[in-house]
Amino acid sequence: MSIEDIRDVKAVMFDFYGTVVDMQGSLTRAITPYLEKKGYDKNPPGRLVTWWRRTHFENSMIDALLHRDHTPYRQIGFEALDYTLERAGIEHNDVEVRELVNEITRLDPFPDVVQALTDMKNHGLKLYLLSNGDPDLLAAGVPFSGTDHLWDRVISVAEADSFKPHQKTYQTAASLLGLGRGEILFVANHAFDCIGAKAAGLRSAFIDRRKRPFGNSRYPADVKVSDMAELASVLKRP
Repeated sequence: MSIEDIRDVKAVMFDFYGTVVDMQGSLTRAITPYLEKKGYDKNPPGRLVTWWRRTHFENSMIDALLHRDHTPYRQIGFEALDYTLERAGIEHNDVEVRELVNEITRLDPFPDVVQALTDMKNHGLKLYLLSNGDPDLLAAGVPFSGTDHLWDRVISVAEADSFKPHQKTYQTAASLLGLGRGEILFVANHAFDCIGAKAAGLRSAFIDRRKRPFGNSRYPADVKVSDMAELASVLKRP
């Protein structure tokens, strides 16, 4: 699909964690003083955050595959961080884990995001969020990111009772907006999310911030850009 075809979308839908906000960088800054207080120096803080996030991702994928009772994002985050700290040999308690997990409500946006979203809004595009986050996490985290005024609607996957990339999440979001799936461009920094959206019938844009291969030829992204500013330029309308 060409860039010209992408420009006819009626709405742009974004992943939040890792696409709009810098989850790795923000959580690394948050956990660093905690690890210093614990006297932990066996691994750099960023590595522990990577363990935490990978464990969270794996557990949320298991939850999506089981597709039974939806487990809240916060609960999965608690279990993932508890496991990570135990794996690292760091003594901790439930209160400490909850406080660190709550840092998910205080994530900074990537530097280019606010201006790029503003440009898209000024181009006449409708902007939406579809996030794995719980409604209460998003109610706190979206305003903290400084982007709350830019969204036409914020959708939690709790409304579909399943984490992305289960197809039900994207289908439910499209239905809530009253749009055909092909009228929505889904944007993510993660290939799995773009793949899920594309498989569900949406168009997709891959933000390649980390300069990594997309890795899926069956459900390729319709457009690949280096950052949000480039996406805004691609979607600019006459």
